[in-house]
Amino acid sequence: MSMPQNRLAPGLTGRLSERASALVAERLASGSLSPFACRDVSAIRRDPCERDRDTTLRPAFVRDAEKVMHLPAYNRLAGKTQVFSFRADDDLCRRGLHVQLVARVARDIGRALGLNLDLIEAIALGHDLGHTPFGHAGERFLSDAYHERTGRWFFHNVQSVRVMDELAGRNVSLQVLDGALCHNGEFELQRFETSGLAEFDTFERVVACCWERGAETISHLRPMTLEGCVVRVSDIIAYVGKDRQDAITAGLADEGTFDDGLGGGYNAWALAAFVADVVENSVGEDHIALSEEGFAEMRRAKRENYEKIYGAGEVNGDFSHEIAELFSALYDHELEALRSGDERAAIFAHHVGPLERRQAFYGRSYDWESDLDRTVVDFISSMTDDYFMATCSVLFPRAAELFPRRGHFADGVRA
Repeated sequence: MSMPQNRLAPGLTGRLSERASALVAERLASGSLSPFACRDVSAIRRDPCERDRDTTLRPAFVRDAEKVMHLPAYNRLAGKTQVFSFRADDDLCRRGLHVQLVARVARDIGRALGLNLDLIEAIALGHDLGHTPFGHAGERFLSDAYHERTGRWFFHNVQSVRVMDELAGRNVSLQVLDGALCHNGEFELQRFETSGLAEFDTFERVVACCWERGAETISHLRPMTLEGCVVRVSDIIAYVGKDRQDAITAGLADEGTFDDGLGGGYNAWALAAFVADVVENSVGEDHIALSEEGFAEMRRAKRENYEKIYGAGEVNGDFSHEIAELFSALYDHELEALRSGDERAAIFAHHVGPLERRQAFYGRSYDWESDLDRTVVDFISSMTDDYFMATCSVLFPRAAELFPRRGHFADGVRA
């Protein structure tokens, strides 16, 4: 069965040229990494301890991938919305599946380019650990509340770094932390070049700048490794078509909604076409790039998603002004709970206490008292959709009425 054609990007066939195909085949046959790949021996950690030493059985970035997968924050990704909230449909993508899809796309590209697949996997699995409930809507609401009270900004990629580096205390490598920080798929580029970052001191200054300046800084970030560059472009490849499939499943679009005419089939087309385009334009190079046609189509498709999915009335209707106000009200409630020191409060029982116990195991501590606003942000961003709704329903009398829940048995379907 041949690959479907996109009438708006006829040059993206999903196939490699003879030149690129030969280069990829040569790389795969050699079994060696590209000279531009990040080696395991190059892993940079805050603590070069024996426990995290690179070994034959567990290379450095294999350890990082396993560290990520065993975090409570990773487990909670299964309970966080990707795009479509308040819908009782288990076939809609959650963030836990999204990070696996990104890892799969990135590994396909990385394998062809001779990059470090373990590093790619670790970055991909960890890149969204700091995401809020309710996807980018929740991220925006939490950032608004945080900015109003502190002047700082909340972005999920910056929080992902905080989760791995500070809250988990797991000695994750700089390469993985940097890849998560620089992944933000809202800022697409045609060509991705590495930054030259090589130490934690500079990285920490960049992270601090992200909190203080937000998008002004984040929009200019570049990964320190080609593996991080691959994850960044793969993030967009993984969601641009999948979100269309979900929109059709959710009843917000149909097979004729999108200008390319592919409907839900755009996902399969995008996975093949964009992966091939990235490999074609990156193999043997010290950067990651798309062709002009590939970049133009990616931007077009993403823009169309914003117009017809993310900005659609029903999706926006899920996130009414009242729900935005719940984020603000919950923020104030949790801040007051910290100030009062009431250890029966959920922010202590479900957040501070468990974090302190986990960090103590690694000889670290959670400094929650030095910045109460940041502790509140840590807690709210860690919540799953259901936990957020349950908390608000207990705290605020009319909150339950604001969540437009849809049952599994509707439209005449009987149990």
